[in-house]
Amino acid sequence: MKLHVNGRDYDIAVEARRTLADALRKDCGLTGTHIGCEHGVCGACTVIMDGAAVRACLIFAVQAEGAVIRTVEGLAAGGLHVIQQEFVAHHGLQCGFCTPGFLMLAVAAREAEPDLTDAEILDVLSANLCRCTGYQNIVKAVSASARRMRET
Repeated sequence: MKLHVNGRDYDIAVEARRTLADALRKDCGLTGTHIGCEHGVCGACTVIMDGAAVRACLIFAVQAEGAVIRTVEGLAAGGLHVIQQEFVAHHGLQCGFCTPGFLMLAVAAREAEPDLTDAEILDVLSANLCRCTGYQNIVKAVSASARRMRET
């Protein structure tokens, strides 16, 4: 089968039961997609598939064939993505385990709706779990990204 990830095609052979998260990590070598709960609860494995944020642990790799997939590795083409820069500027991370999932969720949300209010950002981000930050700085980072993303 073929996965189209971050603008590149990966020809891989996987069992029908292999998740997209496992295929990305083990077969494509893209380890930025983290595996947390493996039940779709934590959001650490969030990637963007055909423009929507999805939990890669809940999708079989074979279901993603033909889809356009972006992982955290694909954000920094030509330098850090605006949201990555804002995460740094606003200290929106601590241990970093949940960060790739939050970045992908935030990018998908911002691309779908550039003018999210802080309340809407908080609602979107509540889909992912972080045990370190308390979320305030993550919300600040995503909020600060709005103006800069409109300019690019």
